[in-house]
Amino acid sequence: MSRRSRSRSQSGTSLRSGSSGDDGTAEGSSSPIVELLIVFVVVFAAQQLTAIIGIGVMAGLFVLAPPLTTNPWTIVTSVYAHGNIGHLLSNSLALIVFGWPVARATTRLRFHTFFLVTGVIAGISQIVLSGVFEGMPLVGGWVEQAPVLGASGAVFALLGYLIASNRLSAGLASFIDVPQWFAVLVFVGLAIAVTLATGGLGIALFAHFTGFLVGLLAGRLRVLHVGGSGGRGSRL
Repeated sequence: MSRRSRSRSQSGTSLRSGSSGDDGTAEGSSSPIVELLIVFVVVFAAQQLTAIIGIGVMAGLFVLAPPLTTNPWTIVTSVYAHGNIGHLLSNSLALIVFGWPVARATTRLRFHTFFLVTGVIAGISQIVLSGVFEGMPLVGGWVEQAPVLGASGAVFALLGYLIASNRLSAGLASFIDVPQWFAVLVFVGLAIAVTLATGGLGIALFAHFTGFLVGLLAGRLRVLHVGGSGGRGSRL
């Protein structure tokens, strides 16, 4: 009886310890999605309150605009801000659809870090690349360097990660020996196609492209992967 009790206790302990991530939180949790949705709502409410004081005040706190050094904090705050209620709802829905599987396969800390970093990269790329292409022959008339805000870049990164790291993609990658340069070329082509398919008036195309491409590359490298026993963990 005592041996069985000890073995059950040890088994239960190993299961509990094996379900915690490197940030001390439980793996397989969907809580990062709920937390981000709460942040979205709180930031949007703060935008409305500061807009009462003045649109310039709100923009100075939450809108990423050139030059980037003017209000550097907006590099972060703009990731969680939205232009209107429709923008907020569409990004929230996309976050739930694309982010839920990713959040359940990694830790809370890694998920939040990935979301913020990819959102920052996407926002900066929108400002920098639109400034480079604005006024250039042939394409300059289609590009305007304008302020940007929203979580779309990070959401597209989640979509890219989900596509590149799922079981089907991993299985094809292991079955077919694809050169790295060709994989990158395919990723760039896919990012262009998805960006153009979701394009429209007032859409930050460079942010979408960059976020999706970074997500694809991160998914291929499995940067959100949490290793299990034997160095292998569950795939998306």
